[in-house]
Amino acid sequence: MADQISLDGFDAPSEPTDRLFFALMPDKAAADRVASLTQRLRSDHGLSARPIPAERLHVTLHHLGDYAGLPAHIVAAASEVAAGLVVPPVAPGFDRVATFSGKPGHLPLVLRGEAGLAGVMALQSALDLGLRKAGLAKGARTTYTPHLTLLYADRRVDEPLAEPITWSAQEFVLVRSLMGRAHYTVIGRWPLRA
Repeated sequence: MADQISLDGFDAPSEPTDRLFFALMPDKAAADRVASLTQRLRSDHGLSARPIPAERLHVTLHHLGDYAGLPAHIVAAASEVAAGLVVPPVAPGFDRVATFSGKPGHLPLVLRGEAGLAGVMALQSALDLGLRKAGLAKGARTTYTPHLTLLYADRRVDEPLAEPITWSAQEFVLVRSLMGRAHYTVIGRWPLRA
């Protein structure tokens, strides 16, 4: 077969390899409580799915996109927005387990909350506004539902927690996820400050 001519700027896009998102990550004590809760839920409800590993537990604040390789210009622009954000520390508070819709047999089992997530919602709103001003947030603004994914289940579980899971978040991070490899690398950290 003859070689095809390549036209600059018109080559077929490469498959995405990297996902970038801003997130809050629980401290060790909160991650340990999440792990204990997840094990109890697996036992109580006969769930066979593996829990999300502690180092990948997070609350997504903003998904920047999926890219073929690590886009340095996106990382730089997003980092500039993050560095300029002035938001006080937040205390995420999750008071219930819920199940989101998903593929059959692969339903996200998550922690949710109401009043305990007002600070997280304010942080996400400020970040979203900054990213939009910088041209890094595409499309219409969507409803934000703060949550922390525990595992992907084959059935629904919805129940209140006897004790909320909370922590004091002093920073937010930019995460690089290698798609299909279940590996996260924190590539930027910014303090939450008033």
